Amino acid sequence: MTKFGDIIGIDKPVLIDFYADWSDSEPSLQTLRDVAAALGDKAKVIKIDIRKNQILAEALRVKGNPTFIIYKNGEMKWRQTGEQDANTLIGLVKQFF
Repeated sequence: MTKFGDIIGIDKPVLIDFYADWSDSEPSLQTLRDVAAALGDKAKVIKIDIRKNQILAEALRVKGNPTFIIYKNGEMKWRQTGEQDANTLIGLVKQFF
């Protein structure tokens, strides 16, 4: 299993969607697919289920659903709780290329 530090420690932006599986909706999943397709290999897009990763969610103080966080080189660059559209997320991630 990959460690969280290895995931966020890369030199390109990593967008993480912390979500709960009981509220995972198809529109949210499609939004992340659109973001990943638009960014290609310039960034990583990852979903993490907060119910299956409670220790990590608590350590990062993830309280809302969804919570989006952008990391680069292991450092948190941006964080927002609440739904976001694909264009907003793409623009945010591009700031950290």
